[in-house]
Amino acid sequence: MTDGSPDPLTDGSADLLYSDTEDDLRAAVRSLLSDRDDLPSALVRAETGDPYDPDLWTSLAAGIGAAGLLVPEKLGGQGASHREAAVVLEELGRNVTPAPYLTSSIVATETLLACDTQSTDVAGLLTALANGHRVAVLALPLSTAPDAPLPLGLDTITGVADAVRADVLLVPRGDGLYAVELGTESSGVTVERLTPLDLTRPLAAVTVEAGAGVRIADAETAEAAVRRGLLAGAGLLASEQLGIAEWCLEETVRHTKERHQFNRPIGSFQALKHRMAQLWLEVVSARAAARNAADALATGSPDAPLAVAVAQAYCGQVAVHAAEECVQLHGGIGMTWEHPAHLYLKRAKSDAVALGSAGRHKETIAALVGLPGPSATR
Repeated sequence: MTDGSPDPLTDGSADLLYSDTEDDLRAAVRSLLSDRDDLPSALVRAETGDPYDPDLWTSLAAGIGAAGLLVPEKLGGQGASHREAAVVLEELGRNVTPAPYLTSSIVATETLLACDTQSTDVAGLLTALANGHRVAVLALPLSTAPDAPLPLGLDTITGVADAVRADVLLVPRGDGLYAVELGTESSGVTVERLTPLDLTRPLAAVTVEAGAGVRIADAETAEAAVRRGLLAGAGLLASEQLGIAEWCLEETVRHTKERHQFNRPIGSFQALKHRMAQLWLEVVSARAAARNAADALATGSPDAPLAVAVAQAYCGQVAVHAAEECVQLHGGIGMTWEHPAHLYLKRAKSDAVALGSAGRHKETIAALVGLPGPSATR
């Protein structure tokens, strides 16, 4: 900068702005989802336990190349970063799109990238994920936080997100990480659908027989890889939560401009103005927290765990608040099955406990900055 003061974009500070490339990617994903994503049809499919649209996933993963954003070009990916993946998740959140992007293209992909990518098994699976030909899911409960104890050695793992859509399960065991193929009678895996709160992100109980699969990492590498995958997932989940909150705010503002009482739009009432202004401030703050987490992951910052914990401690609550306001300020129509507001509320509520609750992440923040909470000082 000409006055001699440090430039925040070059002095190591996080870059919270969107680049031209990220804006172009957003436009492509938004255009695809507006043309192909059909919430009423997704609801009908969700009632049968299978909300996914295979054609939409093919277009998103392979057509746009979103599935391979984190995968290096030498393995068939785009060689991009977490910042671009965060933009995709923002748009998926804005549409509560039923797609295994967070679980496969982020968590599972990051886990595999922390393994030996020179291995034929790992490299081949990464290439298949990047091309959108396969879907992999880490066989852990969706609620598992990045620094939580890993449930190793269990016969049945409950609450595994998108397992019903997976082609491959990444199964952590005491002696390492295993890749287990699905879709054959001899796979040694049973996937039982559960009834989730969020019908657009199915959960399942997964039972894996001992000895099933191929070991792709030893115990030490496996734990570090799984934690890397969970950290990336938690950090970019904040971008999905941001997308949810943005849609809810925009839809609420639109509705309150059009809905009239006493011959006036209800959005002109002072009490509602204050509520939406407060929500706008929360959404802006959530955007800063989510972008900071994505940038920290993209740059490999040593502060990434703290940035992720801050984003998750804040963004989940904002998404829930925005969805609750959306339902309430829509009045009677907001309570109906036909209006999509309930889908956003359910996704927000589900995301609030995914990859660690806000309370869990606040404890992580306290530990990272050396400020233990009251329970730790008694």
